[in-house]
Amino acid sequence: MATIDPAPLDRGLARVGDRWTLLIVDALLQGAKRYSDLAHAVDGIAPNILAARLRKLERDGLIVARPYSHRPRRLSYELTADGKALAGALALLTAWAARLAGQDPSGYHAACGTALQTRPWCPTCARCLDQGETDDLDRL
Repeated sequence: MATIDPAPLDRGLARVGDRWTLLIVDALLQGAKRYSDLAHAVDGIAPNILAARLRKLERDGLIVARPYSHRPRRLSYELTADGKALAGALALLTAWAARLAGQDPSGYHAACGTALQTRPWCPTCARCLDQGETDDLDRL
């Protein structure tokens, strides 16, 4: 088995590894929001923390701030493609936390009612991967 380089995880955590950042990203997964919308969506966040996290997310290329008013200057925030790519990681983290709390971690397929599973997907082959098809699968 190949040795896993911990550096990518370390770099990822440096970008999004605090409570507020992931909650902001989660709120923005539903679409662009104004500052006041985010302040309401992320319960308990202080205004200075929200402003600092938004600046950091923008510097890191995970969100883009677009003006919707120039006088006074007001911004709307939305995720970039890199920010939207965190959706899978947030879904896994949410399911994990729900399971630890004794809650049902799954969403359900509306058509048949079956609990959904999160599985590694290869977009090139257009199929889910099974254990043993990649060295990194045991980490997922």
